[in-house]
Amino acid sequence: MITFLKGKLIEKNPTDVVLDVNGVGYRVNISLNTFSKIDDNENCFIYTYFHVKEDAQILYGFSNKEERSVFKLLISVSGIGPNTAQVIMSSMSPENLQRAVMTNDIESIKSVKGIGLKSAQRLILDLKDKISKISLQESSKGINNTIKDEALSALKMLGFARKNIESVIDKILLDSESITVEDLIKQVLNKM
Repeated sequence: MITFLKGKLIEKNPTDVVLDVNGVGYRVNISLNTFSKIDDNENCFIYTYFHVKEDAQILYGFSNKEERSVFKLLISVSGIGPNTAQVIMSSMSPENLQRAVMTNDIESIKSVKGIGLKSAQRLILDLKDKISKISLQESSKGINNTIKDEALSALKMLGFARKNIESVIDKILLDSESITVEDLIKQVLNKM
């Protein structure tokens, strides 16, 4: 599998780029999100996903590993192929998609061209547990990880199951940039 490409940027379009890697030109399909993050300088590094089907071999490109992880999660959902996943990635940033899935925001997901109510519901149901494990937002890194771990530990000692409280904690952390452990625990208890 081709996991990344590093080479000279020959062509840059909103839907694809062409990279010259040691004399071989690779056309890589990209989302608008990736397009906005790729500099126009000559050297380019792009993470890839190599998709093989009976009539084509297609490279999909991403500006970082997290974006590629979200793409892989999307194509794991029944009824969502690589092209639909790329439309989703062009319509929503990975962070916005994660937030929409974590908060059951069906309307945001339905706003993507080609995604109806049933597809949006299936996407949320299938990805709810998986997408929270991908660290996409600054608020889920660093100090909030410590706060989350401390709150989880305290609530587990009170007898709550990790599975039940972790998604509630994640939702609260998405909404509150700076929160103390005590306030987080209080908010979780109010929602239980």
